[in-house]
Amino acid sequence: MPNAVTYHVPGATLTEREHTVPLDHAATDGPRISVFTREVSAEGGEAKPYLLFLQGGPGMEATRPTAPPTGWMKRALRDYRVLLLDQRGVGRSTPVGAQIPGATPQEQANYLTHFRADSIVRDSEVIRQELNGGQPWSVLGQSFGGFTSMAYLSIAPHGLREAFITGGLSPIGRTADEVYSRTWQRAIAKSKGYFERFPDDRQRARDIFKQLADEDVRLPGGDRLTANRFRMNGMWLGRSDGWELIHNLLELPFGSAAFLWDAEAGASHFQRNPIYATLHESSYADGVATRWSAARTKPAEVDADGYFCGEHIYPEMWQDYGGLRAHAAAAQILAEYEWPRLYDAAVLRQNDVPVAASIYTNDLYVDRDFALESAATIRGLKAWETAEFEHNGLRADGERVFSTLFDLLH
Repeated sequence: MPNAVTYHVPGATLTEREHTVPLDHAATDGPRISVFTREVSAEGGEAKPYLLFLQGGPGMEATRPTAPPTGWMKRALRDYRVLLLDQRGVGRSTPVGAQIPGATPQEQANYLTHFRADSIVRDSEVIRQELNGGQPWSVLGQSFGGFTSMAYLSIAPHGLREAFITGGLSPIGRTADEVYSRTWQRAIAKSKGYFERFPDDRQRARDIFKQLADEDVRLPGGDRLTANRFRMNGMWLGRSDGWELIHNLLELPFGSAAFLWDAEAGASHFQRNPIYATLHESSYADGVATRWSAARTKPAEVDADGYFCGEHIYPEMWQDYGGLRAHAAAAQILAEYEWPRLYDAAVLRQNDVPVAASIYTNDLYVDRDFALESAATIRGLKAWETAEFEHNGLRADGERVFSTLFDLLH
């Protein structure tokens, strides 16, 4: 059992642990890394069943709890003690920063092949044995965490008592090109909707894209603000408050200090957690190589009409973002890597773990039709489709979202 540090905050008791796991779960005598968890339990309550929270990403650490707990966590603590897992490579787990371990790009790429959802599932199984005596536990997966929950259902369903998935039903057996072709159409539709709400911003956006293509505009951190990098602010279109954030950016005078600071901050997560970019397309590599799928499937109208993108990774990012440049060679190798399957459709069709999932009709990142297809594949899954929320429904009104899924299963 790993050493634990426990402290109290208003409304909750927090227990922090560092778990040691193999870098490669197929080579248990090889290098080891640390994975961090923070357990949150209601103050003064009895020990309740575990609910493991799997964060979105890839490459994002777990939610940090508030004091007192709010949102979905406040609701969950009525029935569970929540275990917040920092995925391997980020947060307080052994981090992968700008420099990837390994003497050569090939060694670095090999290292990163152990940081997908399948490895996170196996980390979770080690931790379950340590904390829960081998008994199954519940899991809540948001976005990429939902993809990881599906991998859990495929790899180690015996470890799960039940699963809640929010905005995270990944396509099963689909190619990366199929996935990105759909999400590009959603990004175009969201961009058109945005310009209908803020019609004056259409020409303003076109002017900005043209200026950035013609001029060497530098961000406060020293990187050039390219048209492609500015287009990444379209990721905000997938949030309930994101349209206003884009409008607030576009209304600022071009080239002003405020404009440049906000444009840099808009996609700062790629620099803060570099594996978010370097491993992103691998999330959709269910037995295939991606070969820069998002860039290859981009419709010409995106550039021609001044539209934004979503989570669409492009090879030039490893030059546009200073914090990614040291990953460039490894990223190129990973783009050609034939990834193993993430999901076992045969196992999922025989699933006997209770599963409830939210499907957001207008989700920018997770295609609704593919999500329904996956929901039909997972035996017994209870789906709640709603147009009320964007992809960040768990953050926007987590208490309601989690309560709805909980009631579906209970």
